Amino acid sequence: MDGLFQTQRNDAGVESTSIRWYAHSAEGRDESEWQGLKDHLEGVGALASDFAASFHASELAFCAGLLHDLGKYSVEFQARLRGSPQKVDHATWGARIALERYKSIGHLLAYAIAGHHAGLANGKGDGRRTSLQERLAAELPDLDPQWQAELALPSSSPALRSFSPRQDRGMFQMAFLVRMLFSCLVDADFLDTEAYYNRVEGRSPLRHEPGNRPGLGELRACLNQHLSGFRAEGAVNQIRAEILRHVRDRAELEPGLFSLTVPTGGGKTLASLAFALDHAIRHGQRRVIFVIPFTSIVEQNAAVFRQALGPWGDDAVLEHHSAFTDDPRASKEAKEKIHLAMENWDAPIVVTTAVQFFESLFADRPSKCRKLHNIASSVVILDEAQTMPLKVLRPCVAALDELARNYRSSVVLCTATQPALKAPDAAAGLDGFEGGLDGVRELAPEPQRLFERLKRVTVRHVGTLDDETLLTQLRKHEQVLCIVNNRRHARALYQGMSDLSGTYHLTTLMCAAHRSKILAAAREALRQGLPCRLVSTALVEAGVDVAFPTVYRAEAGLDSIAQAAGRCNREGRWAAESSEVRIFANANDDWKAPPELRQFADVTREVLRTHQGDPLDPVAIERYFKQLYWQKGDEALDAVNLLGLLKKAKIQSLPMDTLAEKFKMIDSVQMPVIIPFEREARDAIRDLQYVDGLQGVSRRLQRYLVQVPKHGFDALRKAGAIEAVRPEEWGDQFMVLANESLYDPGVGLSWDEPSFISVAALAW
Repeated sequence: MDGLFQTQRNDAGVESTSIRWYAHSAEGRDESEWQGLKDHLEGVGALASDFAASFHASELAFCAGLLHDLGKYSVEFQARLRGSPQKVDHATWGARIALERYKSIGHLLAYAIAGHHAGLANGKGDGRRTSLQERLAAELPDLDPQWQAELALPSSSPALRSFSPRQDRGMFQMAFLVRMLFSCLVDADFLDTEAYYNRVEGRSPLRHEPGNRPGLGELRACLNQHLSGFRAEGAVNQIRAEILRHVRDRAELEPGLFSLTVPTGGGKTLASLAFALDHAIRHGQRRVIFVIPFTSIVEQNAAVFRQALGPWGDDAVLEHHSAFTDDPRASKEAKEKIHLAMENWDAPIVVTTAVQFFESLFADRPSKCRKLHNIASSVVILDEAQTMPLKVLRPCVAALDELARNYRSSVVLCTATQPALKAPDAAAGLDGFEGGLDGVRELAPEPQRLFERLKRVTVRHVGTLDDETLLTQLRKHEQVLCIVNNRRHARALYQGMSDLSGTYHLTTLMCAAHRSKILAAAREALRQGLPCRLVSTALVEAGVDVAFPTVYRAEAGLDSIAQAAGRCNREGRWAAESSEVRIFANANDDWKAPPELRQFADVTREVLRTHQGDPLDPVAIERYFKQLYWQKGDEALDAVNLLGLLKKAKIQSLPMDTLAEKFKMIDSVQMPVIIPFEREARDAIRDLQYVDGLQGVSRRLQRYLVQVPKHGFDALRKAGAIEAVRPEEWGDQFMVLANESLYDPGVGLSWDEPSFISVAALAW
């Protein structure tokens, strides 16, 4: 074949002919500028090895890198680089060689190598993609033996050092390790390939180069300067200062599992950041990852961190809550462009959502797994740990345990209401639950005493209220917050008070930028003593810094009520006896909470009936969680039996594809709609029409998204109310609200009432 062979002359002047092997071609460039296959494999191996060093699997990752594109040592693949239309499997040969050379441990490599483009497959059996066993048995192009002369592959099985096995979770640990190796491989492959094309095409890299970001020591110095500006005036601020000092003193403790049990308003956010930086620096860990339960407050927490880190804030803090996903059904071109927007979490401070974090830990797609190796040797702050969905609680707890056990991560369960996640411990009097966490160390000083010192509200149940009675009571208050479980209920209450000045409404049907404006207006009204009546869904409970003298809360879990109490008398301005959190039941069946929320409320009523003390003290909270877990039972805490699937598996039959398919933090598929809310949003939407890469634009659009269930999204599209931007490039990734009459400044996006859509569509 033309161009496939090259002639070389040795020192004696004798000519010989050999094949030139390439990994990647460059359109319009001479073959001398193509990337050599040996260079690519060694480059990926070296990068992958570096990535795996933090969990002592460098040799394994190096082998995966050397072998991942081994099938490119075939005449058929080289022909494809030169224009042949024939598709060539270039990954399976590496998986075969890994098994031939390294037997049992070779399976760990084989999963990662075979799946580095298509995704991790099941070892055997049914899955969404061809199993590893089937791929290994398939007919492949001949592999040229020259690879053995070019690649220095270890002859004996690569070692896996410092791995702590756990008898009851052996295959869970193996599947976890497969994903970590897969992460090292796909990130190294992506980076090496990207670097080659940047170089040959003269492009500047989009990502930060090593050394351009601040170190953790520089960030700690900035944080210390920020914290030094706080004055410990008033009882609440003095307690916050004590908590901060105590937590930082505990940073010397060895890496592992921690809890930070501090009542709402106790300064957990900055105290946890200070601990994380001190602890990471002390123990040589690489980054801090904040896992936030709700997308609505990721941006808020990231803003707090940026402010605290001063001049380094913008460079140091990465938000990753992208709603623009890697759709396996999208066209190849669309997927390649979307990949440019995927992050690998190489920033020193990462702020992400619980959904993004945990679904990545159980994922099978290269784009979702790519970041995983950067979780190793990190401090993970799990904010509001009690919000983990019960149906996946046991797999989530197992993943946290594994990160601390074998990947040098420190995990901090940070919450005002610690769930009973610990393993049973008769000596300590802990019931816990089977498979819970061992050796969790508390960072806060005497949580029970802290609760007593920070008590700022009185909680009482005010009975069953219909909307008319509830509205009458709310209208009598100049400043009041009402939190309900149903978006339609929140909208109805808001509309029932909208004739009063200072009435506000918060819902996830508003984009983040809109919610930020409403919160800013509400805070200013509260500061000036002006009327402020805010009706909200539960989103306001998740770390939103507001302080009302009175809060109404629809019946919910006791942890939610505690969070609602954190929005009442937050700074201790009023006496606890006069600052009330009033729990009420709904008389209107239209506003019923979903079944699971109703179960939380039932357990709360039982705890309140039997507990004699304050309903928010740590004893009541612990009793609430234990009763909730007991009622659910172990099976309900792993509703799709992920751990059971792995107990039955063997190294050659790990259900990698099935695990990813079954693990879902939320059941309903949410689709992003971009709202042209203000000029910045319109500018970003306009830029989508012209850009080649998405990295900057997709981040700018995060503030202007509303997540809509699939059926609502389909209804909006059918009505012509949303339109795709450059569908030939991005598919349906960027859907913009074209009919802006559906977005109301008071209630947000009206997708959930067909009358709104049909009438607006006719008007449009």
